[in-house]
Amino acid sequence: MRKIVIPCLALLCLLAGCSTSNKTDSSNESRPSAKPAAKQAEYETGRVAFQKLYLSARLWAADVKPFRLQSQFTVDAPTREGKSGLWRASFASPAKRMMKLFVWSGLVGPDAPEAGLSFSAEDTWNPSNTSTQVFDIGFLKVESDTAYSVAQKHGGEKLTQKDPKQPVFFVLAWDTSKNQLLWHVIYGSSQDEAKLRIAVDATSGEFVRVEK
Repeated sequence: MRKIVIPCLALLCLLAGCSTSNKTDSSNESRPSAKPAAKQAEYETGRVAFQKLYLSARLWAADVKPFRLQSQFTVDAPTREGKSGLWRASFASPAKRMMKLFVWSGLVGPDAPEAGLSFSAEDTWNPSNTSTQVFDIGFLKVESDTAYSVAQKHGGEKLTQKDPKQPVFFVLAWDTSKNQLLWHVIYGSSQDEAKLRIAVDATSGEFVRVEK
């Protein structure tokens, strides 16, 4: 009689274990999986973005020199802080006689450019072309937020008070006529639609002129 009871007890324990296991698995299956947190857009000032782009450009050519840095306006960008979620920098290699565009993006969304650093194909560079005149990075001492503050004091504030969502973007380039590096603070969504353009010395931070 004892021989029959022991196997029966073992069988009951085994069935009880299976039942507990099934309940546990069922409970896990019904529990909703945690959703990953939505990625937030990143915004940078001009000099910070430029450093990232410059380091990337140096991998292309050791002798690279910049000739243009430009931001792109997006609605949510903290423009008052001189920041943008997209910066493009153009570099030239005198040794190669070539130029290349590098892009930093912190934007997110289905229509946003690829996040991080990217670059275009090489193109021919002409050192005598005034629109692609390279400059020494040592001239870039003033941040884009400082340039914005200066521009606000010379006409920009009237526009932003009237329209808090006034588009603003920044262009950094060498002025061959004055031999100085300038921040161009442009109030508008494009060069053609600009309501105001303010030039600020990118080395001293001083107001230079209102541009037409």
